[in-house]
Amino acid sequence: MAQSFEKVRYETDGAVATITMNRPDQANAQDSAMIDEIDAAFDLVDADDAVRVVILAGAGKHFSSGHDLKAIVSDDGSDPWVAMRATPEGKFHHEKTMYFDRCLRIHDFRKPTIAAVQGSCIAAGMMLAAMCDLIVAADDAVFSNPVLRLTGAGVELLVEPWELGIRKAKEFLFTGDTIDAQEAWRLGLVNRVVPRAELEARTRELADRVALVPPVTAQTVKDTINQTADLMGKRDALKYHFMAHHWVHNTATALNALTARKAKGSMKDVIAERDQGQPGSGS
Repeated sequence: MAQSFEKVRYETDGAVATITMNRPDQANAQDSAMIDEIDAAFDLVDADDAVRVVILAGAGKHFSSGHDLKAIVSDDGSDPWVAMRATPEGKFHHEKTMYFDRCLRIHDFRKPTIAAVQGSCIAAGMMLAAMCDLIVAADDAVFSNPVLRLTGAGVELLVEPWELGIRKAKEFLFTGDTIDAQEAWRLGLVNRVVPRAELEARTRELADRVALVPPVTAQTVKDTINQTADLMGKRDALKYHFMAHHWVHNTATALNALTARKAKGSMKDVIAERDQGQPGSGS
């Protein structure tokens, strides 16, 4: 099945398909078009019985810097979801469809998935990587979710309690600090840490090993492990957080921050100005 993409690369080689986010100049920030193309690439994988394993990668220096919200924030008409987001109901539908459901589709995908992570893996980038069954990290990989400092309640799927443990998740989110690849391995976020120059080859080696498992066996065991997490409350916790996350978006704190971001053009400038004030000011 032939299909052309602009913001991802899709390649198959034997039993392994590789979906590569291809916006290296934007640190693979995920705009609506990229998210659509990732989803379409997974359609191709699902339809190809020769493919047993999927690698999700990012071109260039970084895996992904998170969601690219420039078009939505600027309201310049380049993003097809902008009009729908004009109402609270539309905004909810957009975020559930594009950020929540699309990610959970990868989490629940019937074939094993492996994320190959290098450089920055930030916020929604970390959320996306965590949807994969396995993560291979380059030794230069750093993980962060600074969204609380941006006045938001984390990202749409709060994976940190499941990936880092409860107490470390609280520290990670409250501070906005980064963790490096070795610490991510120690905490159980990633499966392997490899030299940056070997990331592609070592991820492929792992994919080839996983591909030796018969598809029905891999799918069954993956479903069972996911069900185990769901019985521990994972699915309900993710749903709860999405609702809380969306509510925070509509608080005065978040709306004021959005206005300030539009005025200054950079959330970094907003944070720097805020941090010069008193902690807990809510501004």
